[in-house]
Amino acid sequence: MNNDQDASSPQWNDSGWRMLHVPHDWSIESDFSDTFPATPGGGALPGGNGWYRKTFKLAEEDQGKIIYIDFDGVYCKSKVWINGHLLGFRPNGYVSFRYDLTPYLHFDDRENTLVVQADNSQQPNSRWYSGSGIYRNVWLVKTSPVHVDHWGTYITTPEITRSQAGVQIETVVRNMGVTNHIEIVTTILDREGKIVTRTKGTKEIRNLTAEKIVQSLSISNPVLWDLREPYLYTAVTELKSNGELMDRYETPFGIRWFHWDEQTGFYLNGQATKILGVCLHHDLGCLGAAVNTRAIERQLEIMKEMGVNAIRTSHNPPAPELLDLCDHMGLLVQDETFDMWRKRKSPYDYAQYFDEWHERDLTDQLLRDRNHPSIFMWSIGNEVLEQWTHADADTLSLAEANLILNAGHSIDPALLEDTTRTVQSMITQSLAAIVKRMDTTRVVTAGNNEVSPGNHLFRSGALDVYGFNYHHQDFAPFPQTFPGKKLHISESTSGLMTRGYYEMPSDHMYIRPDSWDKPFDLPIHMCSAYDNCHVPWGSTHEVTWNEVKKFPFVSGLFVWTGFDYLGEPTPFGWPSRSSFFGIVDLAGFPKDIYYMYQSEWTDKPVLHVFPHWNWKEGETVDIWAYYNQADEVELFLNGVSLGSQSKTDSTFHVWWRTEFVPGTLKAVSRKNGKEVMVKEIRTAGEAASLVLTADRQTLSADGTDLAFITVDVVDQQGNIVPYADQLIRFSVEGNGFIAGTDNGDQNDSRSLKAPERNAFFGKALVVVQNTGEAGMIRLTATAEGLPSGSLDITVK
Repeated sequence: MNNDQDASSPQWNDSGWRMLHVPHDWSIESDFSDTFPATPGGGALPGGNGWYRKTFKLAEEDQGKIIYIDFDGVYCKSKVWINGHLLGFRPNGYVSFRYDLTPYLHFDDRENTLVVQADNSQQPNSRWYSGSGIYRNVWLVKTSPVHVDHWGTYITTPEITRSQAGVQIETVVRNMGVTNHIEIVTTILDREGKIVTRTKGTKEIRNLTAEKIVQSLSISNPVLWDLREPYLYTAVTELKSNGELMDRYETPFGIRWFHWDEQTGFYLNGQATKILGVCLHHDLGCLGAAVNTRAIERQLEIMKEMGVNAIRTSHNPPAPELLDLCDHMGLLVQDETFDMWRKRKSPYDYAQYFDEWHERDLTDQLLRDRNHPSIFMWSIGNEVLEQWTHADADTLSLAEANLILNAGHSIDPALLEDTTRTVQSMITQSLAAIVKRMDTTRVVTAGNNEVSPGNHLFRSGALDVYGFNYHHQDFAPFPQTFPGKKLHISESTSGLMTRGYYEMPSDHMYIRPDSWDKPFDLPIHMCSAYDNCHVPWGSTHEVTWNEVKKFPFVSGLFVWTGFDYLGEPTPFGWPSRSSFFGIVDLAGFPKDIYYMYQSEWTDKPVLHVFPHWNWKEGETVDIWAYYNQADEVELFLNGVSLGSQSKTDSTFHVWWRTEFVPGTLKAVSRKNGKEVMVKEIRTAGEAASLVLTADRQTLSADGTDLAFITVDVVDQQGNIVPYADQLIRFSVEGNGFIAGTDNGDQNDSRSLKAPERNAFFGKALVVVQNTGEAGMIRLTATAEGLPSGSLDITVK
């Protein structure tokens, strides 16, 4: 139900409601429109007020257990009821939370009714697409009255050498039964499940209390978690009473250490490591905000193939699945909490709840996430308006005073020079103090787009590492401007690109819009896929990377963004509805700049030549090439050499300008005169067929696993037809269904759940999901005037 009625009562008649699976995002099911209150900046999709109801029975043997419901995230302003009892309210749509159902449950033949309301009706409340509803996973947890508390373990490795690692485990045990002497046994397992070490102790846990138990162990010859070998151990916590097992709780963790140096940057396990990162929003393209592990994994695989080693969770707590995947795949994570504090950026955003909820939300994020070895930074804010030197003065309210007291922080007299500095520095100090109270092993940072010493976040002294957003011209003077401070580039570049679209001359820079606060429009809402188009506050990918690469004290960068995302279609308004910032488009197809990073950030041989070779006869065309492991590239047009080109220390591509003649472009990279790689691009003829290619041919029969199928429109020789835009219709037989379709076009207003999609510059995507039963899936694609194409996928 998507209206304002109250459906919380167990007696509510939901017989006419639709059945669905969670995670679920109702907004993504709509066509795009500029009439929705979210605006194109919020994705041009509907919000609303949604209700979910689930009935279930519990067995009599469950009586005496403690039963919780855990939500990984509900967008937004959620309320939860069990059997008519309101359990609570959480306004933040990104935080995870738990409720105790036990006092209100039926353990007989009566059904229990769980009701969730997600109220996303006040819009705009986000600067990007948020999604709506129970868009992350939900877990029913049954345990004994004596159990490890929610997110109840905290594992640190205070001493690490190559021969030995000390491991400290803090375990919070909750007793909701009778006072008991509890034996706590902690076993550490290696990756193969073999016992590495074990310890045990006892403690009296009084009824209706939670007690912390600290244990120390040692691991000989530890295998360190790093980017190439993300080795994970598992701590198994067992609680016993009179020999009876009461609870068993597993905590994966890694052994590694970090070091930051103001002159030479970031170190992982003692090795200097440049942070090669991207910012990612939480949506999954045509799947919307609904979490799917395989979809997240695919995004991370594409990023790692490019050479990425770090992810920034822009700008809120991520899904737990992303952190689990980064742990296993060897990706560092900057875990970010807030996009705004008390000063709002959208009319109905989180600022209205910040004073009341920030401590609870930040604390819950820290408790949930702090055992992940992939996390190496906590970010307490992104471009918060409190940063600015000229920010309006606030009066010191009771809320701010309590902020200090709750964080156990004393007021620095130096901050009392004026009210503005006091309030804004206090907030920064308080948030940092909350982090340090929960975790002392990682640095605190924030993304700042004011990079002067007057920035109130810098003045607070609470940030361990300064985060610069953009301002590449200010990297070089940083050591003089901020002596003794550490720097990373928390957000950079904001290049604008449409995959497959090129504006020439390529050595002309297109800056759009003219100013951040001015509207901008063009007859065609597309941006050049040469690296020659960016926003006025940003720069090209090559310029930014050159500045980061040449200064050792710059720890690294996070490019805005790894993928296009729904919403924020800068520099355009409607009909644009998704971003142009991505290195990869919304469908997951790399733009050309992807290969510049791959040539710089990986050891794999790269030679990428673009654009396509279908132009008007006699038209002047610029040809670019990204390459590595070679010292020159020679280009041939129909067998005639156009000359050899080499990169300089500060450039990352070579290029040629020539008149278009149909035929074949051939690029040859050479090292010391020896051929390294060869790439050819041919003029494509008329569209002749559809070629379907799946990222995987076999799926797990779990009801969630996905196959991402690329559809290329090709000519008779198999060349992609670069301007092909045929409407392609999809159908499925067997044990699967179409979860979404896409093409990377930022202006396509058709629902991303539609079983049809126009090709965009010769390509389209269809995502197939299994039904949970083993068997086969046959996908068929048809387009007018072309033979149909089919693909079989096995489900095991």
